[in-house]
Amino acid sequence: MKNTRKAVISDLPQLAELFDQYRIFYHKTPDVPAAANFLQERLENKDSEIFVSEENGTLIGFVQLYPIFSSTRMQRYWLLNDLYVNENHRGKGYSKELIEKSKELCRSSKACGILLETGKSNDIGNQLYPSCGFELYDSVNFYEWTNHDNE
Repeated sequence: MKNTRKAVISDLPQLAELFDQYRIFYHKTPDVPAAANFLQERLENKDSEIFVSEENGTLIGFVQLYPIFSSTRMQRYWLLNDLYVNENHRGKGYSKELIEKSKELCRSSKACGILLETGKSNDIGNQLYPSCGFELYDSVNFYEWTNHDNE
């Protein structure tokens, strides 16, 4: 049976495995224990909202959102930072379900919207997000400063 819900601490073993798969997809070194620690901190400190999709008791996807704020709108925004579905379960609507849960969070928290970033080469994401109502915001330049002291 298919189910999408808010993640809980007891999900950590499976969620850490999925999170590690996600990080590997982005060319990071595998580290399930560090993934578990990172996710446990997010859940315990309520730093983020994590929703999971499961099928017959097995977690197969997740989305993680971080709260941010818009000063000009004087409202909360949500940053959809992580979205991942195990490759064996793609194309079955799990990503759209996770995005719908994200939209429900946005509405229930009275936030002004959800922001996300994806690579120009992410063909699947660049088809998925517009199909879920996201608009490409190309009127700004996105910049990043990286603190290399922490590497």
